[in-house]
Amino acid sequence: MKNNILLFLLLGTFASAQTNRFFYEYKFIPDSDHKEEVKKEMMLLDIDKTGSSYYSHDKFVADSTGRAELEKQLKVGGGSISINKREKPGQVSYKVTKQYPDFKTYLFRSIAMDHYKIREDQKPEWKIAPDKQKIGEYNAQKAVTNLGGREWIAWFSTDIPFQDGPYIFYGLPGLIIKLEDATGSHSMMLVGNKKVESMSSEKEMQVPENVKVLGLGSKEIEVSKDQFKKAWKSYVNDPTKSMREMMMKNGGDSGTKVAFKVRTADGKEISDPNQVFREMEKRVKENLKKDNNPIEPDLVN
Repeated sequence: MKNNILLFLLLGTFASAQTNRFFYEYKFIPDSDHKEEVKKEMMLLDIDKTGSSYYSHDKFVADSTGRAELEKQLKVGGGSISINKREKPGQVSYKVTKQYPDFKTYLFRSIAMDHYKIREDQKPEWKIAPDKQKIGEYNAQKAVTNLGGREWIAWFSTDIPFQDGPYIFYGLPGLIIKLEDATGSHSMMLVGNKKVESMSSEKEMQVPENVKVLGLGSKEIEVSKDQFKKAWKSYVNDPTKSMREMMMKNGGDSGTKVAFKVRTADGKEISDPNQVFREMEKRVKENLKKDNNPIEPDLVN
């Protein structure tokens, strides 16, 4: 009997070190003027005893590979550092974390070179409907909420005993296995799950003082949604402001040379700073016009 109890305790210890990973196929229409152009991204929802994390599979792989390349080059040393563009960099750049047991929720997003940790101050208020259906192998029930400027229809299953779900959604008596907004612009469907070993917290990369890498070395700025909206509005009005400020600051450092190069749509390379910034601003504004159907309209409008 003692051996059996010991075995049970050991199994329990190993199980607690695992993460439940749920795979969601995310379909979205970025441009409301071209609803026929539907994009897809595989998203991951990792759940353990402390909370959950929702993020893009492709972006995670691309970031991990790029980080490994950079660390290797920093160890070797040399006069220049080059990071190759990933084949699948990921279309979804944001990440969402929730902390149990109170479900403190944060949305991580970037604006230009600044990284933001946005506090979610609104809890999903669900209306559970009597509608039920079988989705895949799970028995599911319907629920509706309004959040972020959209009406959302969720299907949750008590077959999976987690009160969590994709993106910023949680609070139902089971895992959300299907989620779609009323316009059909954004939908998330559970397509698989498995258990994985819990990942240890990522150590901060040590970058030499004379090396500056865009996207690294800056910590998240914790803000409210209103503060993020203000930063977003400023970016839309002047997309290259932070880049110009960085160039002016670093260009004044002794022994520091900052250079930017871009290629135009016809393949012409531009290196003149003023032309570079004009081209960058043009691209940003063109992209914003095409990306006019965000998952949370209230956050960027």
